[in-house]
Amino acid sequence: MSLNLHTQQYVEWKVYNVTTIKNKYGFRVKLIFQDGSDATQQKGGFTSKKTAEQARTEVIGQLYSNTYVVYDNVTMEDFLEFWLEDVMRPEMTDHSYVAYRNAIVKHINPHLGHTKLIRLSRGNVQQLYNKEFKISESVSKLVKTIMNTSMAYALDKKMISVNPAEGVDLPKQKKKTEFRTRHIDEQKTLNLKQVEILIEAAKETPIYLQVMFAVLMGLRRSEIIGVKYSDIDYINRTLHVERQLGKVPMSKKEDFKPKTYTKQEIDVKTESSNRVIPIPDILFEAILEERQKYEKNRKRRINDKTNPFFDGNYICCSTYGKPRSKDFHWKYFKQLLQENDLPDIR
Repeated sequence: MSLNLHTQQYVEWKVYNVTTIKNKYGFRVKLIFQDGSDATQQKGGFTSKKTAEQARTEVIGQLYSNTYVVYDNVTMEDFLEFWLEDVMRPEMTDHSYVAYRNAIVKHINPHLGHTKLIRLSRGNVQQLYNKEFKISESVSKLVKTIMNTSMAYALDKKMISVNPAEGVDLPKQKKKTEFRTRHIDEQKTLNLKQVEILIEAAKETPIYLQVMFAVLMGLRRSEIIGVKYSDIDYINRTLHVERQLGKVPMSKKEDFKPKTYTKQEIDVKTESSNRVIPIPDILFEAILEERQKYEKNRKRRINDKTNPFFDGNYICCSTYGKPRSKDFHWKYFKQLLQENDLPDIR
């Protein structure tokens, strides 16, 4: 369904008198929008003239207070499709978009998809949360985020007069875990000794710095390949994480040069992901050494017309300066784990 929210911004209106419509009572509402276009809506089906007059008075009050809902026949499924594709997707990463779409298609639509947007109640939302919470706490949290954000948008655009998700909470956990405790699966985790073995073994591989950024600083794969030498504060020995490499939302592969589609500079995942982190001494020294290699490769290939050096300033790059892909590390990493009898972790 294609929704045109431009028509939400009506600037003038007229409510006609109650009249007989198909052996019952009703009235018409004419809306005039910002672009000069207009639309006439019919409110009918009232069994008495009195009830029709009462409804007409309510509509006039809504129009005066700017809370009149233009679209009264939109289902939740149609609204969420529009909200996700037209409103949210241009601002989202591919990973977030897929997560939102899966939550909507698999969890929200089966329960609320056919419900009219203007008929959605707090009870409907609470039932959805209760159902999803029993299945998965993490999924229910994502569902709640989607409902809160989408309903706030619908209210702002006057598609609803009241936000049915406001104040509706997820069920409380019956069993609480111990305060500040964490259960670690030792089969999927490296202890300190194993971390030392991994770092030492990685020194002679192309992923040494990637391992260091991951293990010592907790960076995501997409953040690691996006780190530049210009992100380093060499005086205070800190790293400013402000980008990641990935796909540009709403983009097409043919719009980019070969092998660059998944290596575009995009914002980090969340606002809190934009951060400044102290660099451990061992990693700082490794960065300085890697910079020397970078400069050597740049000078060596500066006049190469066939395959020139790409001076993108990336720390984790090829000998031609090109940034690594997000999965470049995989083969080397798995080999390191196997050769050093380390747990087969991600």
